[in-house]
Amino acid sequence: MPPITPMVRNLLILNVLMYFFTDRLFPQELFALHDIRSDLFRPHQFVTHMFMHGNIMHLFGNMFSLFIFGPLLERYWGEMRFLTFYLITGLGASLLYSAVRFYEISQVIDGVALFMQNPDPIDFKNLLETAGVNLRGMESFLVEFNRNPTDPQLVTQAKAFSERLSDVMVNSPMLGASGAVFGILMAFGMLFPNTELMLLFFPIPIKAKYFVLMYGAFEVYSGLNRMPGDNVAHFAHLGGMLFAYILLKLWERKRDNFY
Repeated sequence: MPPITPMVRNLLILNVLMYFFTDRLFPQELFALHDIRSDLFRPHQFVTHMFMHGNIMHLFGNMFSLFIFGPLLERYWGEMRFLTFYLITGLGASLLYSAVRFYEISQVIDGVALFMQNPDPIDFKNLLETAGVNLRGMESFLVEFNRNPTDPQLVTQAKAFSERLSDVMVNSPMLGASGAVFGILMAFGMLFPNTELMLLFFPIPIKAKYFVLMYGAFEVYSGLNRMPGDNVAHFAHLGGMLFAYILLKLWERKRDNFY
């Protein structure tokens, strides 16, 4: 394992400090990325969200990947280009995620508006599924609402839940360095494709290019087939990988033109 490099060390320290000082010196909502329709949204969140984490395992997972894959890339590029790459891929991740999330939330908002006009049990269930709500714990209500679709009390409860649902989705933030970390993984796979990795959960040597390809395919599948209750920002991960690919190709073209 190569020794830690200066910029990787600085990023590790910054992320750890931000995690432990969040909600002690400043509220998380100030720096986590919100939907642009939210009253909590601020433009700086497109950058600051990548230094925030939701829990200790979220922080550990991202920082461990940065610690493992980052130093080799920093030695290859130098400190400033590595930092530039980290920030651009993190920003790109937030842009793609925000675009996809805007569409997803818009679908829910439209569904809520239609349900308010014509409250129907089937439309209510479809709305919940569109929003990715885990239906466990709601089965009894859905069954009762389906049996008594005109019951004023059930209709009122369903409408109230629908309104809260759209409000919660608009104001739920995205945070974490995952987009930048997936950009680092993409770069590692492209620049050192035949480096063999020994993964903790897959104790068989695997070349970096195949690992990145499989991980990317998993994120595409997970993003397009989101399971109820899944709160992982898969399209942020894909955004980091996409912008990493684009950035590396641009740098490669500039180098070829120079020589």
